[in-house]
Amino acid sequence: MYFAALLARTEDGWEASDTELDDVETLSDLTDLAREASVDEDTVLVFIEQEDAWFGILRVEGEEDPRIYVSDAAAAARSSYGEILIDELLGRDNDDPADDLDTLDLDGTEDGEPDGKDEEYKDDDNDDSSVTDGETVPAGAVGDREILADLGLSETDLLALETDAMAEIADALGAAEVLETVR
Repeated sequence: MYFAALLARTEDGWEASDTELDDVETLSDLTDLAREASVDEDTVLVFIEQEDAWFGILRVEGEEDPRIYVSDAAAAARSSYGEILIDELLGRDNDDPADDLDTLDLDGTEDGEPDGKDEEYKDDDNDDSSVTDGETVPAGAVGDREILADLGLSETDLLALETDAMAEIADALGAAEVLETVR
């Protein structure tokens, strides 16, 4: 279960709104959603939280590139919305190679990919990373750790958040009451 909310800074303080992510398929979609909530190109924060497994923050200010932070990359990589953020942070291409029929071989593998016959696979239960599409995703926090520093939440405080992170972040920003109205 996901919870997503937008916090937009205005002259009068923060305004909160819950948001549906059903139409969000790319980082551009998420960024556009944030920009639509912006008042005079002020700061907009998009929070996405999945049942205390991970949370992500997207910060948009005007037409600047978005800033992103994810609390646990390995957990987020297993989530469709988390994967959108992780792909951007790790510089991965979001295009699905299966969409390009020219890259498919009749044996079911993509050009340049091993067919798996000559490879040995190790099973390591102690690995804290996640593997998606053949790439390892690091465990732990990734992204801009100072994403909220100028708003009152230091890097150290951000990294220390575990459960109910959105409430603690909103409290540090002075937006706890407005966030609570959309929860």
